[in-house]
Parts: sequence; C-alpha cells; structure tokens
Amino acid sequence: LRTARETGPAKQFMKLGLFGFGCVGQGLWKVLHETRGIRADIKRICIKHPEKQRPVPAHFFTTDPAEILNDPEIDVVVELIDDAEAAFEIVSAALSGGKAVVSANKKMIAHRLPELYALQQKTGAPFLYEGACCASIPIIRNLEEYYDNDLLTSVEGIFNGTTNFILTRIFEEHLSFGEALRLAQAGGFAESDPTLDVEGYDPKFKLCILLLHAFGVFVQPEKVLHSGISRLNDFDIEFARSRGSVLKLVARCFRDNDKVAAYCLPRFVPAGHRYAGVKNEYNAVTLESAFSERQWFVGKGAGDKPTGCAVLSDVSALRYLYKYEYRKFSQNGTFFDPAGAELTVYVRYEREGQVAESDFEEISERYASGRARYWIGRISLEKLQAAKWLKEEGVNVIECG
Repeated sequence: LRTARETGPAKQFMKLGLFGFGCVGQGLWKVLHETRGIRADIKRICIKHPEKQRPVPAHFFTTDPAEILNDPEIDVVVELIDDAEAAFEIVSAALSGGKAVVSANKKMIAHRLPELYALQQKTGAPFLYEGACCASIPIIRNLEEYYDNDLLTSVEGIFNGTTNFILTRIFEEHLSFGEALRLAQAGGFAESDPTLDVEGYDPKFKLCILLLHAFGVFVQPEKVLHSGISRLNDFDIEFARSRGSVLKLVARCFRDNDKVAAYCLPRFVPAGHRYAGVKNEYNAVTLESAFSERQWFVGKGAGDKPTGCAVLSDVSALRYLYKYEYRKFSQNGTFFDPAGAELTVYVRYEREGQVAESDFEEISERYASGRARYWIGRISLEKLQAAKWLKEEGVNVIECG
C-alpha cells in the first residue's frame, strides 16, 4: 500500500539491527534475501543463546544490545523476541535514541501502547508494527490510510492462525482437540506452550492494537472480554455439527455512536458463511463502515515468511519516512464502554445452578441430559464479562453468530 505520505525521497540503503532470531527473525532473513528492490541489510543480530546452531554466519550475532542500540550506522531496530518486558526495554531505548523501530510483539504493544505512543510523539522516531496483527494481511496500514476518513462501525475476524488450524482439523478430520493441537505444534503453527493462542489472549492483544487504529481508543487488554477454545468438548463440537455450523475464534470491536466495545469468543459459523472457508493458518478481517459497507481481507496469519514479509513491508515503508499519524485518536471523542452491548450466546455447563439465570436478558433455548446442559440466550457484554461462572470448570461460552 503506497500512500502520499510515502512519496518523499527514499533512503538509498538501510542497515538493520535485529533482536531475536526465532521463527519470525529467520523469516525476515529469508524474505529480505529473496526480495529484489528493497535495499536493506541486516548488520547485527542480538540473541540470548549464542551456543545454538543457526543457519547464518556467526559474525552476525552478538549478545550485547548496545552493539545495535548505540551503533550510529544502524537505521532501523527490528524487535522480534518473545519476552514482552525485554521487548519494551529494547523498543523504548531505540525510540529514545531516535532510531526507527519495527516490532511484531503483539503482547508488548497491546500492554504498552500509551507509553509507546508518547515516546513517538516526544522523539519523532517512527514505530511500525504491521507484523503484530494478522501477519500477511496489511490491516493496520489500511486502517491508518484507506479508512482514515471513512466512518468505521466494526472490525472483526479470525486473528489467530494456531486456533484456526486446530479448529479446521477438528471439523474436517474429526480429530480431538489434543490431536489437532499436537499436529499444529508439529507443523510449527503452535508453540510448545500454546496458552496465549488457545486461551484467546493472542487475538485479544491484536484486537487491542486495532482498536487504536480503527477507533482511536487506547484499551488495556484486561478490560476486553476473551475466551479461547481450550474448553471445547465433544458435546460442543457435536452441537455445532448438528446445527450445520463450524467453530471459529472471532475477535470483534464495534462502535455505537461515541462508545466502542470489544470481545473475543468462539463463534458458531454456518457452513456457508465466508469465515467457514477460512481454514488452517489463514486469518480473515472484516471491516464494516457507513460509506464503503463491508470489506473482507484474507491471508496467512502464521508462519515465518508471512510474518517476516509484514515486517519487511514496514522496513520498506521506513525508506520513505512513513509513520503512523494516529489521527483518529487526536480527532475523535470516542471512548471504550461495553455497557449496552448484547450478545446471543450458547452456554454449556455441568450442574444445576452453576450459571446465574438472572444475568440473562432472555433465554430462548434450554437443554439438559446426562451428558450436558446448555442455554441459548441474550446477555449483556458487561454482565458476561463480570460473571464469575464464566471461568468455572465445566462451563463454556460460544457466541451464536
């Protein structure tokens, strides 16, 4: 996406300092060396464990962050580590030193966005993070540029490739959750500790980042309701099939006048719905607005090269002095408030009295057997988020899309 703000004189050659050389770091190395036309080179790579064997000559590596942060020849610091606190120290030090920064650390960015925004305003140094949200889908740049003057009403989608891979295998190959998870780990789509993905934290972090670029609001992750797919059991899966649906983990934020709400929940998706065709590690984003109505983006949401490509796109944009302007934040009076928003949900539970019926506005369907109990009904987002029973063992909540 080339914009008017990218038409300044391009830097002829850029030197990069890279922190981290895991899946995404190696993906960046590959796409950088396979892409023509982007004049950039990695000068130094800071890693934590020098004893590991890596497919790059040893002279590129260092364990001293200062060799990158204090090197006047390095134009861009690229942060691709998995430690959120250490990542913030690296990014804040680089921005404070006036260096441009690119990151894909969605957990760090989601928790530290107000501070990172303030640092950018203070130093004038650009901070880009397209790779933190939906990998190969350029959603942040589109929200910043194309939808700059359009009245957005909602942003939602499948933001996590790991859980989408698992759910695809469950519904297409009739695997158990455990079998599908192990297959995702073997394919490199899930970490050895998959908690952030399967519990729904990862798509929630991405949602918090997109809230700023879509609606101009800073929202701390703990204020956003989320539930992942780890509570799914055979009954839930059979119920979905009986209704001609599959399951997807969907994150959504939406505006009602000057209020914005957000949540991330599993959702029943009819077999003919566009999300049902988004399979394996692919992500999808749907934007709705007053003027352009519905737009849909699909692309790979996990993997070394798709995310590395998004990081490289940010590096390329920096050649033209591109930076986020956050104009929605500076121009509107929108604020985050889930009060008034309602969802229709399926709640599966184990024992009588475990779920508070008084929390619901209406219950349209009830079921009880020796295997399970469930209700389908309307509940306010505010009450659902506050419900203590939501986290109890044996309870699962799925949105009825």
